[in-house]
Amino acid sequence: MEKIVILTGAGISAESGLGTFRDEGGLWAQHRVEDVATPEGFARDPALVQAFYNARRAQAAQATPNAAHEALARLQREFPGEVVIVTQNVDGLHEKGGARDVLHMHGALDGALCASCGHRWPAPMQMAVAEPCPACHRPTARPDIVWFGEMPYYMDQIFDHLMTADLFAAIGTSGQVYPAAGFVQEATAAGARTVELNLEPSAVVSQFEETRFGPASQTVPAWVSDLLAATA
Repeated sequence: MEKIVILTGAGISAESGLGTFRDEGGLWAQHRVEDVATPEGFARDPALVQAFYNARRAQAAQATPNAAHEALARLQREFPGEVVIVTQNVDGLHEKGGARDVLHMHGALDGALCASCGHRWPAPMQMAVAEPCPACHRPTARPDIVWFGEMPYYMDQIFDHLMTADLFAAIGTSGQVYPAAGFVQEATAAGARTVELNLEPSAVVSQFEETRFGPASQTVPAWVSDLLAATA
């Protein structure tokens, strides 16, 4: 086995105190998705959207990686082949846990994007409405987050990785958001083994050859240890 491709979702960060998209309580439960996670919502009420992401950014900055994040970083360090981490998360906890070259398909809370010219720069902890772009100076700064209706980042790279994977793992994902929910089909078609690690079965669990259920901080380190032992 030479290449492992891993997709992570909100479930891997839940034990770090960051609520998942479907949690009751927490930031997401206080807002409609249409109001805070769409281009239309931002156009309608930029103050609400900036305040929502300012709160998420502050929450993520205080969060610390858990044993699952650290285990994936260990896998990258110790696996003799290539380990590619693709994440739907925007919290930066993979990097805090020691992972490298993570593909953030839904953007990142610590990034800002100009809606006019496409320039990107590090986001301040508190982004203001009509904040100017450092490049074009137009007052069109927004969080560098992929909202519903927008195309995720790095899709060509991700599909190239899926086509050459020997093992595909999905960790802490709901299997309800496409295109990520379709990655297991792509990997299977390319001949990869597949495994789901989750607190409970995802919407696409039947498409995986292997499953491991339980808290990510327990299942992921155990899985990594098993993989490394098998390649020793």
